[in-house]
Amino acid sequence: MALMAIGALITTTAPAQADTTICEQFGSTTIQGRYVVQNNRWGTAAAQCVSATSTGFKVTQADGAVATNGAPKSYPSVFNGCHYTNCSPGTNLPARLGTISSAPSSISYTYVSGAVYDAAYDIWLDPEPKKDGVNRTEIMIWFNKVGPIQPVGAQVGTATVGGRSWQLWSGNNGGNDVLSFVAPSAIDSWSFDVMDFVRATVTRGMAQNNWYLTSVQAGFEPWENGAGLAVNSFSSTVNTGGSGPGPGTPAACKVAYATNVWPGGFTANVTVTNTGSTAVDNWKLGFTLPSGQSVTSAWNATVAPSSGAVTASPVSHNARIAPGGSQTFGFQGTYTGTFAQPADFTLNGSACTTA
Repeated sequence: MALMAIGALITTTAPAQADTTICEQFGSTTIQGRYVVQNNRWGTAAAQCVSATSTGFKVTQADGAVATNGAPKSYPSVFNGCHYTNCSPGTNLPARLGTISSAPSSISYTYVSGAVYDAAYDIWLDPEPKKDGVNRTEIMIWFNKVGPIQPVGAQVGTATVGGRSWQLWSGNNGGNDVLSFVAPSAIDSWSFDVMDFVRATVTRGMAQNNWYLTSVQAGFEPWENGAGLAVNSFSSTVNTGGSGPGPGTPAACKVAYATNVWPGGFTANVTVTNTGSTAVDNWKLGFTLPSGQSVTSAWNATVAPSSGAVTASPVSHNARIAPGGSQTFGFQGTYTGTFAQPADFTLNGSACTTA
């Protein structure tokens, strides 16, 4: 859930030395000349301090507690990328998902008893290359949780990502969509590819290949206490320059988008053709409605949300597109201004041609 701070950030840009202590509410410093360590005490007035080391940070003070059925009190963390205009030195984020070939990251945690918290990555995605404010979709990877806490939303199943099994939770915290991967038992350290989780998110229709990765963050969400929690080491690299279809289930596809337009309203009949050699199951077609357009009803698919970057998902009888086959759905909508058609389409995260 790790909400971003709305207040102005207090930053120190000089490289941090071991045991650089930060107690300012949104104070931060840099380590290794490439990452930002932030205190990010956004949900409580109680004191919190972190000590930045050469490779990570330690929570040295974490006073107070908040209700365990609500949001945590803070998110002390280290990150690569941009957080409320505070960008880590030399970062190549935001980066378009379709240009990222891999995003290797590694972490080592120290856990404590006598506190209620999760240890989690926060991965932020947005339709725009956003360096400030709240992003559209938040991916959380819970390495550990202690106490009666749970992610945003409800558990919607399980998933295997990065060779590990996870509980899968989905919801919205009032500011952004959240997809959480919760480890069934504590993970102390791990090296993995962040893009594995991004691809899983795209496949579920909660992001699209033409969106942007804006930051990769790792730290703790404490509800009660938390002193002694530490990120012993952290690394994050984003490798760009990919020319393939990008995140999502690989799919060769073609989209025909036929419309009937009248003043203030329109219908669209969409045909999705699988031009590849393997079937596409549980397809999700992503596209962005031009400004001023809104979906009012749909048939042979669900289309959500009603405006902006939307995703069409199949109903029970048309969830598979055989090789060389196609599925058709349609929707009705309203518009203001000049009518236009979407510019790009993705099938399970992979770019399609248009007929």
